[in-house]
Amino acid sequence: MAGALVLAGQAALYSGAGWVVLMMLDANSAHLVPEQPELMVHDANSMQPQQALARIQPDVIAIGPGMGQSPLAAQWLQAALSWPVPLVIDADAINLLSANPELLKALQVRSYPTTLTPHPGEAARLSGCTSADVQANRMQSIKELVRLTRAVVVLKGQHTLIGSPENNIVQCMQGNPALAVGGTGDVLTGCMAAIAAQGVRHGLDMWEASCLAVQLHAVAADRLVAKGLGPIGVTPSELVRELRECINSQL
Repeated sequence: MAGALVLAGQAALYSGAGWVVLMMLDANSAHLVPEQPELMVHDANSMQPQQALARIQPDVIAIGPGMGQSPLAAQWLQAALSWPVPLVIDADAINLLSANPELLKALQVRSYPTTLTPHPGEAARLSGCTSADVQANRMQSIKELVRLTRAVVVLKGQHTLIGSPENNIVQCMQGNPALAVGGTGDVLTGCMAAIAAQGVRHGLDMWEASCLAVQLHAVAADRLVAKGLGPIGVTPSELVRELRECINSQL
């Protein structure tokens, strides 16, 4: 699902990242994105993950959108977990953690800041329960996810919850049904990575970056609805551009 990675990359650009590199695991998709030539697209099959990260030297890594669950995807997740920078884990990267105890252990012992952004289905797979169980008691679910992962956890859904080992759980009261559209989670991942990358330079920690990204993402959706553009039919691409408006108006 190359579009998911492109959306995450665009969100990172529009949220203030100075340089965004997309590693495409599907060689057929690893080419210039004509509508967004600023995105640096590379074929993830062309070199080992550790070699690629050493060449790129990222400030922050976001992994998961559009990635799939192939052996190559697992190699990239292993490399990302071992790389000494803040990490945002979403989508299939969460599913790989659920299916691979070694990867989950690597997350649990990781010493660098990490945020996971599961929707209820991904949260359920990670916790070994059902989506209905997660939704029936979201507060208990996020507590269990924080305990299991030892990381910041953003449990997406109506009134997204954010928790971490060091902070009390908080709830985002903004947002609307436009955020249920496929691809909006990828936008959140890119926005969070960009804010975390800027935070590296300005003393913002991963908890603060995660909370700020969730709030911006939700406010952007509300602003689109206020403009009469939704909630029905709002696209993730529109949400990306509204994020930029939010940031520059200092909301």
